[in-house]
Amino acid sequence: MSEAIQERADRADVIDGEAVAAAVRETVSEAVDRLRSEGVTPGLATVLMSDDPASETYVRMKQRDCEDVGIESRHVEIDTDAPQSELFETIDELNADPAIDGILIQRPLTEGVDEPAALRRVDPEKDVDGFHPENVGRLVTGDPRFVPCTPLGIQRLLIEAGVEIPGSDVVVVGRSELVGKPLANLLLGRGDDADATVTVCHSKTDDLAAHVSRADVVVVAAGVPELVTGEMLAPGSTVIDVGINAVGEGDDRELVGDVEYESASKVAGAITPVPGGVGPMTRAMLLRNTVTAAARQSGVDLDLE
Repeated sequence: MSEAIQERADRADVIDGEAVAAAVRETVSEAVDRLRSEGVTPGLATVLMSDDPASETYVRMKQRDCEDVGIESRHVEIDTDAPQSELFETIDELNADPAIDGILIQRPLTEGVDEPAALRRVDPEKDVDGFHPENVGRLVTGDPRFVPCTPLGIQRLLIEAGVEIPGSDVVVVGRSELVGKPLANLLLGRGDDADATVTVCHSKTDDLAAHVSRADVVVVAAGVPELVTGEMLAPGSTVIDVGINAVGEGDDRELVGDVEYESASKVAGAITPVPGGVGPMTRAMLLRNTVTAAARQSGVDLDLE
């Protein structure tokens, strides 16, 4: 473990995702103003084909985020009983619409719809979620066009927390297509915000604690409530908790992460809370990707760093 990490071991800082996300949104808002001065109005389309209440809430939040920074949003709802072809036709129409710079297919889609096929249908130039196979391939080969929003947000949180990513030993717990895999590839890349040594753990990993205990940075995205505890962590490590799980019943129901916060916060040098950590960053990075897409498609040179 690096000396810098050891020196931080006597304190645990809360990484405020809300504050970092606010800074990202301010930068995006300024970029939108610049684009509008060039006659370009960024546009994001959300497509919902599900009756999942959580998905409906997420879409409303994304629409509100767009309004706050000046991005035009368009929402399309497709009946869950509609044929798959209606979803594909909607995507084709949005691909061809010059007013739409980014397309987000809200997941999960209703049962019976070929979700991978739907994601492949999105124009890679408008795939602001970063899930089209072409964009996944570009990330893996070190030439990303769009990075999935949650991994991109996590990288930004690490930078804002003062983590020296190059050379850091990072353990990612979870191998999903949404977080684990793209984050590993992002941090394995080259540059001042990458060049980490990354280990990906999952449900078949033998002795998870042994891997976690040697890490400078632990990112937990396993979908298992309080999977990682303080006794598993190295003193002074940075902990990013991606999980958000509802546990308990009735008045005792509460939201917890994939990290047992009370014990982990006594050991970690820095830790994200749940909620208020990674979640706000995911939404902020969607806005960032949308503005980037608008700039590229209109030929306007923008620096969002």
